[in-house]
Amino acid sequence: MNMIKVVLATRNKNKINELRTFFKELSTLDITVLSLDDIGYYGEIEENGKTFEENAISKASVPAKLGYIGIADDSGLCVDALSGGPGIYSARFSGGSDEDNNDLLLEKLKNEPIRNAKYVCAMACVFPDHSKDFTVRGECYGKILNERQGEGGFGYDPLFYYEPFGKTFAEVDMAKKNKVSHRGTAMRSLIKKLTQVLS
Repeated sequence: MNMIKVVLATRNKNKINELRTFFKELSTLDITVLSLDDIGYYGEIEENGKTFEENAISKASVPAKLGYIGIADDSGLCVDALSGGPGIYSARFSGGSDEDNNDLLLEKLKNEPIRNAKYVCAMACVFPDHSKDFTVRGECYGKILNERQGEGGFGYDPLFYYEPFGKTFAEVDMAKKNKVSHRGTAMRSLIKKLTQVLS
């Protein structure tokens, strides 16, 4: 089979490299992962869906309209005590930085004894002719601590305590985190499904 080009609807080099690594490890197909910049798309993509899946489909549709197989993810933190919030608004929860988002989360949970939470990642694969579109989802369950622990990771990782590790996601290396994380789970599911669809 000829080389297949897929476009991950992002400019985030870390996400691009991560997906390339997963494809190399898990897929038998010859797949090249490109970014929006690689295909000359420099516009902004709006996220106005009501679910992680809707946002991922919206983003993946951009490269699909340009003739590529489009892949995109949307992820966030869902906290039980906040009725599933911040959810799809996780990245813009406070309107500021990751630090600001963590501060606001701690503030909202300061009198809350039950701090169960889950990380969610939805990934969408959209084809130019929409003949084989699909979405997958990965989830990872944990608890929100009262204070930050660890220097690694990003987003809410310093507060997200994963019980099987006995640590927060900010206290473990990326390879270990990817084995259990919402994004790692979603990526493995996406690559498995895409390999089946294209084989």
